[in-house]
Amino acid sequence: MVTHLPTSRIVLPPGNWPSVLDFLCERFPAVGREAWLGRMARGAVTVDGIVVHRLAPYRPGAVLAYRREVENEERIPFEESIVYADDDLVVADKPHFLPVMPAGQYVEETLSVRLVRRLGNPDLVALHRLDRATAGLVVFSARPSSRDAYTRLFRERAIAKIYEALAPPLPERTFPFVYESRLERGEPFFRMREVPGPPNACTRIDVIERGDRLWRYRLEPVTGRKHQLRVHMAALGAPIDGDTVYPDVREELPGFAHPLRLLARELRFEDPFTGEPRTFRSERQV
Repeated sequence: MVTHLPTSRIVLPPGNWPSVLDFLCERFPAVGREAWLGRMARGAVTVDGIVVHRLAPYRPGAVLAYRREVENEERIPFEESIVYADDDLVVADKPHFLPVMPAGQYVEETLSVRLVRRLGNPDLVALHRLDRATAGLVVFSARPSSRDAYTRLFRERAIAKIYEALAPPLPERTFPFVYESRLERGEPFFRMREVPGPPNACTRIDVIERGDRLWRYRLEPVTGRKHQLRVHMAALGAPIDGDTVYPDVREELPGFAHPLRLLARELRFEDPFTGEPRTFRSERQV
C-alpha cells in the first residue's frame, strides 16, 4: 500500500540541471531515480500546475509540486478521541506513538490526517505540536476565518498547559519548585541540551503521587522549548520513564509496550471571541 503526504512545493532555484528529474534526483538522493520516475508516471509531479514527464526541461523560478509517498505504512494500534468540537476548534486526545503531523515514515497514521478523514474537514490545522512519544491534548483550528485569533493565544503563550509524568523519586526536593536553565540544540540534531547562560526555559514542578519506584509529577512549562520537560526532568536526575533520548540516546524497543510516560493532561485559556474561560482535560493514563 502506498499512502500520500499533502503536496509539497519548491520554487526551482538557479541551476543548469538538464531536466526536472535530474534536479529531483540530486536534491533528494534518498528517494532514488526509480521512485521519482514512478511518481511522474502517476502524475504526482507538476511544474506550474502541469504534470511533467521524465524529460521535462528544468526552468529556474518555476514552481515544482510533488506528493511524498510512503510504502507499507505501519498501523499505529491506538485510537485518538475527540474531547471537544465546534465550528472553530477541535480538541483531540492523542495516544502515545501517534504523530501529530505527516513526516518521515508516517502519513495516514497521524493525528491530523485521521481527524481530517474522520470529520470530513480539510481545513483542520494543528495549532501546536506534541512529540510522537507524548500522549494528550492537541488543539486544531477548524476554519480559516477564526484561526488567527486562536493561533495568537499559542504564540503569545496565553494558554496554560499542564502535563503529568512518571519518573524516579526526588526525595531531596521540596515541592513545588521552579527549575530554569538555558536550552540549545544539541547532538544528534533531534536533541536539546543545557548550556551556560541566562535561562530561556522554565518549568514548575510538583508531586501528585509518590510510588515506590516512580512518582507522578505535575509539570507546567512556563516557556515552550523543544523537549523542555524531558530535558529538565533528566537534568534533575529523574528522567521520565520510557524516555529513549534523555539523558542518553538509546534504541527504542520494538512494538508499543514501552511508551514515554508523559501526558499533556490539561489546557486552559480565555476564548478570544467570547471571553469565557475554556478548560479541556485528557482522560488518558500517563
